Amino acid sequence: MPRTSRVAIADTVYHVLNRANGRQTIFHTSADYQHFESLLAEAVKTFGVRLLAYCVMPNHWHMVLYPKTDTAMAEFMGWLTLTHTRQYRLKTQTVGYGHLYQDRYKSFPVASDKHLVDLIRYVEQNPLRAGLTKQSENWRWGSLYRREKGTLNQKKMLADLPTTLPENYLQSVNQLLNEDMVEQVRYSVNKGKPYGGERWTEKMVDQFKLGHTLRGAGRPKKL
Repeated sequence: MPRTSRVAIADTVYHVLNRANGRQTIFHTSADYQHFESLLAEAVKTFGVRLLAYCVMPNHWHMVLYPKTDTAMAEFMGWLTLTHTRQYRLKTQTVGYGHLYQDRYKSFPVASDKHLVDLIRYVEQNPLRAGLTKQSENWRWGSLYRREKGTLNQKKMLADLPTTLPENYLQSVNQLLNEDMVEQVRYSVNKGKPYGGERWTEKMVDQFKLGHTLRGAGRPKKL
């Protein structure tokens, strides 16, 4: 049976993520990360998607995307994941070894208010929570490094945010989010639920039939 098309509403922010099949490490070296980032930059130039934030981790990645059309994100993600998989298999001589990613990417709408700020902080804080760095901005494979330490050319890959980060953002992204906020994001991921205020979320669910349920969540998995 063919897979159903993804809902991707133009000019709506999305939290997008995927993990390696079997949670295996697929980014081992700087060259591995640089290769993925080069594909990401090419996708940004080719498809109508604005990249607001991202973080590439050893076995998964997060992105915050802002598509310009209803089809742009599916085209963007389809090309990115397929191209990365093909080139990774050729480089590592593992063609025919099966899926590189555990499944199709996951994507969830995000309200363009404080929830977007919280989500960007969640994404850019990933390496700090994982113990991969002592300062979030020092993790080279993400948007925070590009905004704070990148060259002008590197910064071009990132689009302007539809909201404003607080003046103390850099300080806040180096302070671990409280568990309640982390679980809210993970609940969105695990339940396929839009991430935003209650009224906004209900509107998105009713209007676009998004999310599996708004109640009955178990303990969220770590992502």
